[in-house]
Amino acid sequence: MKNTASKLLNRIEFPVLLAGLVIACGLWGFEELMEVARDTTPHAFDTEILLAFREAGQPDNPIGPLWLEGAMRDITSLGSASVLLLITAAVIVYLLLIHRPGPAFLVLVAVAGGQALSSTLKLGIDRPRPDLVSHLADVASLSFPSGHAMLSAVTYLTLGSMASRFLPGRTTKIYVLALAVLTTLLVGISRVYLGVHWPSDVLAGWCAGFAWAMLCWLAAWALQRWRGRTDGA
Repeated sequence: MKNTASKLLNRIEFPVLLAGLVIACGLWGFEELMEVARDTTPHAFDTEILLAFREAGQPDNPIGPLWLEGAMRDITSLGSASVLLLITAAVIVYLLLIHRPGPAFLVLVAVAGGQALSSTLKLGIDRPRPDLVSHLADVASLSFPSGHAMLSAVTYLTLGSMASRFLPGRTTKIYVLALAVLTTLLVGISRVYLGVHWPSDVLAGWCAGFAWAMLCWLAAWALQRWRGRTDGA
C-alpha cells in the first residue's frame, strides 16, 4: 500500500499537489468564514480590524495621510468589474490574434465562471455591508464574499499562471506569480480600508478566488496532458 502511494506521489507533479492543497484550504477557509458571516452580531475579529483602519474614536476618518485614501481608491479599482473586464477582453483578443484559442477559452471560462460564482455566493449568504464605519467608496451589492477580492484573485492568478508558462527562467515565473498575488492582496486590503467590507468578506473572497483559479488551472493541466497522450498515441 505504501509503495503504491509512493509511486502515485512520484507521478504527480509538485505544482499539481500545490494546486490541490490551495483548493482544499480555500474551501475549508470559506466554510469557516461563512459561519462568521451568518452570525447576527459582528465578530470581534471583524470589528477590531475594521476599526484599526480608522482614527481612534473617529469612524469617519481613515488612518494615514490624505494621499493614502486616494491611493486606496486607485488600488481598489484594479478589482472593479470594468477594469477586470477590460483586462480580460484585451488578453482574450490577444490570444486569439496569436492563434491560441485554447488559452483564450480558459481565461473566458475562469473569469466568467468566477463572476457567476461570486454573484451566487453573495445571494446565498445575503450579508449586509458593515455599518460600523463610514463607506469611502460607493457600493450597492451585498457584502459576503468580497467580489473585488474574489474576482481579482481569479483574474490575476489565471493570467499570471498562464503567462508564467511562456516566460523563460524560474525567477521570471516566480516574479509574475508573486505580482499577481500581491495585486490581489492589495485590492482586498483596500476594501477593508475603505470600510466597504468586513475583513471576513475579503478573506472569504480570497479563499473562493484562489480555489476557483487553481481548479481552472488543474482542469487546463489535465486537458493538456490528455491531449498530449492523444497526439502521441
